[in-house]
Amino acid sequence: MSLLEAVVLGLVQGLTEFLPISSTAHLRLAPELFGWADPGAAYSAVIQLGTVAAVVIYFWRDLIKLTRAFFSGLWRREPFDTLEARLAWFVLLGTIPIGAFGLAFKDAIETSLRSLYVVSAALIALAVVLFLAERFASHRRTVSEMTLRDGLIIGAWQALALIPGSSRSGTTLTGGLALGFKREDAARYSFLLSIPATALAGLFELKHLLQASERPSVLAMGVGAAVAFGSGMAAIAGLLRFLRTRTTLVFVAYRIALGAALLLLLQSGALSPSSGAAEPATAARSAG
Repeated sequence: MSLLEAVVLGLVQGLTEFLPISSTAHLRLAPELFGWADPGAAYSAVIQLGTVAAVVIYFWRDLIKLTRAFFSGLWRREPFDTLEARLAWFVLLGTIPIGAFGLAFKDAIETSLRSLYVVSAALIALAVVLFLAERFASHRRTVSEMTLRDGLIIGAWQALALIPGSSRSGTTLTGGLALGFKREDAARYSFLLSIPATALAGLFELKHLLQASERPSVLAMGVGAAVAFGSGMAAIAGLLRFLRTRTTLVFVAYRIALGAALLLLLQSGALSPSSGAAEPATAARSAG
């Protein structure tokens, strides 16, 4: 793998992991469009850890507050006494659906659901649902008003990201908007909710690196992870800033255009349903 490939794939991973446009679709397409070889599951696992580091570093102050409040609440036997303690519980409990469904449907996620027809259909279908949520939601609630029911419902939306092409940030953002949250608040909770799932999945995916008979060079993996980290940080900051004053309709339009383009390429024979770069799709991984 060349350094150019490492940079481009790291950039794609970092940007599309956090924008509601599907990292799966883009990581499947990028090598195909540039005529590059499959980067392999080992490389995908390493650059995914770059994006995990990005979200952890970006929200480290929030994570410290939530962790302190969580254990303080347990110590005082008042686990839901403060907003931070409640959010910590919501994030933990909201992670259960993606883990449970991921384990239950592991085989399908790693095989039949990886078809590019599924990816394109998910791109378009979730775009329509996001449009409806954007159009009819109240956009009034804040994270401080979140309840356990809200946390579990958004967690269930996150489980939909196991369908390649759905986008983890896309499904959780849609779920938050559908419950009436402001765009920025829905996105912020979406990022917090992503941390346990993506961190555990990223660590789990390291098995691909250990098992791989052929691995990219240490330099290529390091460059890819670093670029994924930097572009991931930029994507998080940019999306939160964007959603303060703008709607998600640009992402709706982009998803539909990308899904339609994929279908045209598949129908023309330019792509085969199973073509593209391999991306880890384990039970724990949010498809992105």
